[in-house]
Amino acid sequence: MNSANMNDFSMDSRSLAGALSAKLKAVREAGFSQITLCAEDLVGHPDGVDAAVASVQASGLAVTGFQATCDFEGQSGPLHAFKLDLAQAMLCLCQALRCPLLVLPASRLPSDTDDAHAVVRGLRQLAMLAIPLNIKIAYQGWAGGARVQTYLQAWDRVCDADMPNLGLSLDGQEVLAANTPQDDLLADLEMLDPDRIFLVQLTDLLTHAGQPLRVLPGDGAHHEALAVLVTSLHGLGYRGSYNLAAFNADYAAMPAQHVAQRARGSALWLGQDVLQRSVPLPNQIRLSRSLTV
Repeated sequence: MNSANMNDFSMDSRSLAGALSAKLKAVREAGFSQITLCAEDLVGHPDGVDAAVASVQASGLAVTGFQATCDFEGQSGPLHAFKLDLAQAMLCLCQALRCPLLVLPASRLPSDTDDAHAVVRGLRQLAMLAIPLNIKIAYQGWAGGARVQTYLQAWDRVCDADMPNLGLSLDGQEVLAANTPQDDLLADLEMLDPDRIFLVQLTDLLTHAGQPLRVLPGDGAHHEALAVLVTSLHGLGYRGSYNLAAFNADYAAMPAQHVAQRARGSALWLGQDVLQRSVPLPNQIRLSRSLTV
């Protein structure tokens, strides 16, 4: 895979076990040029946030996105003030990392107001705060959200807020879990503006005890559906980064280097085969991955 293709993919730090330094080393040695980070990576550093930021900058890895679980939008009164302070702190950390994108999952908290526009108003406020910092906000619907649980619902809120630096983070898990027929999926995706999709988070799924388990692309049971999603987004004009975001207890029990190399195999498959419209059979995926580990 050439460097241009590899540069299309970032590795999510939440998929890796260990300290920040070990994660950075594993991602860099696997051939990635990008990583997404979260607040825990910085505030958990034994030498403090400044040392954590310095280690990221010294790694040579670009920070594609900064994950901020703030439960921010849709609140009022003192709770809104508290959550606003937290969101501003996340923006400051994002800026310190020279990261252009704050990823904001939809709030898990039920709204404490009957105002139907409270979510949109909160998103608009956060986007305005991010403009002077030259940071974009990628809003993400997910199953645990209290009000916004799908990417289409998130897209509606993004459109209603109508801010130039507010867009969508699309999580592949939601698409795979919904098992939407291909024609319907394409129709849904065509509702999106590819220029307002700021990040695509890719994962595959396995089922354990009736519950979905996030695994790296190609490790799960939905490689064909994942290939359809990626090629469809590419066909619609999406040219942003794909973040390999798969985190579970099994990966957490593996050395970071091993998981990062498996992620490299995912990037090889997606970049060389899927985006070139030649999707391999599962055994070919495993063979490709075994040659890189």
